[in-house]
Amino acid sequence: MRRPKGVRTKKSVAKRFKITATGKVLRHKAGRRHLLQSKKPKRRRSLGKAAVVDPTDVYRIKQSLLFAHRG
Repeated sequence: MRRPKGVRTKKSVAKRFKITATGKVLRHKAGRRHLLQSKKPKRRRSLGKAAVVDPTDVYRIKQSLLFAHRG
């Protein structure tokens, strides 16, 4: 049975980004998957925190997250 056509959220984008209540888009930092023993603890801690997405990319991400809170 075919799914009905319509507007859908891009699930790959929904798993990678989060939109805050004020409309900012958050992302995870790269570099926290492996080779951690060569990185300083301070750097490892900062890689665990979320970062704000650059304003040039926000529009495209919000277009992919149609049903998210727009802010």
